Amino acid sequence: MTGTIVDVPGVLVGHAQNEETLTGCSVIMLEKPSVCGVDVRGSAPGTRETDLLDPVNLVSVVHAICLSGGSAYGLDAATGVMQYLEERGIGLDVGYGVVPIVPAAVLFDLAVGDYRVRPDRQMGYEAAQAASCETVAQGNVGAGTGASVGKLNGFGNAMKSGLGTASVILPNGLVVGAIVAVNAVGHVVDPQSGTILAGPRDEQGTIRDSLEMMRQHAFAPIPPGTNTTIAVVASNARLSKAEANKVAQMAHDGLARTIRPIHTMYDGDTVFAVATDEIEASVDLVGALSADVLAEAVIQAVKHAKEAGGLPSYRSYFQE
Repeated sequence: MTGTIVDVPGVLVGHAQNEETLTGCSVIMLEKPSVCGVDVRGSAPGTRETDLLDPVNLVSVVHAICLSGGSAYGLDAATGVMQYLEERGIGLDVGYGVVPIVPAAVLFDLAVGDYRVRPDRQMGYEAAQAASCETVAQGNVGAGTGASVGKLNGFGNAMKSGLGTASVILPNGLVVGAIVAVNAVGHVVDPQSGTILAGPRDEQGTIRDSLEMMRQHAFAPIPPGTNTTIAVVASNARLSKAEANKVAQMAHDGLARTIRPIHTMYDGDTVFAVATDEIEASVDLVGALSADVLAEAVIQAVKHAKEAGGLPSYRSYFQE
């Protein structure tokens, strides 16, 4: 066990990033085509191939999922993932070659680093090429490279966030994992202790409660579409496409436990759910565990983040 999403058999992860311009992408590769669902709850999403995951639509399996920075520009990274898969003959056989199915979601990180540099086809290809079952790097990597949280007092008073992952294994062999790039307008809280780990800062540098600021109407105007938390939960359960969509819905509870507020007009929060078809398991159990590991992954994203782009991180406040 690595404690990361690659503990789920058949799931690989690769990152690519530009550490100078502070953006990147992460690819969740699947060793075999796998059932996938999605639930989009934020009101400013940037996504690709999510309609395909509706249970009423034709294709039931995907070959990879791409999470990227760069706002809508970052969707181009998925094309690089498709290229990598096509070169290896991996994809849906359409009689004229193959079409790799690569759903994607993006977050807005243009305010960090150099907004003119975004994840592109080449970066997506490099992330796919780097995919492995090794312990997944966390923090300022991949889609979390330019991630930040706590924007209610203006971006200059936000904090650095990043990418996190977690997993759990049951005695019967069921494994559930999550990976998330946390880029929320709200703050991140440890649900066990109630401690705010990262969020908006006041003029004295004190981390504030986003909801309290909203109650007091003490927040700066925020342009829509400038945030978004994107995630993948995966299990080795045997699920239908409809059940995978239900798991994606339930997994959002993990975001609600740790990010406040969540699913706002300023976020495009999206969760994909993948099932690799090995273990019989209740959809309710898989969904509940997915929420648990996603909540833990959010916490890990914040705790592993390092100061960057002029923004302090959790480590700036809680660790020497």
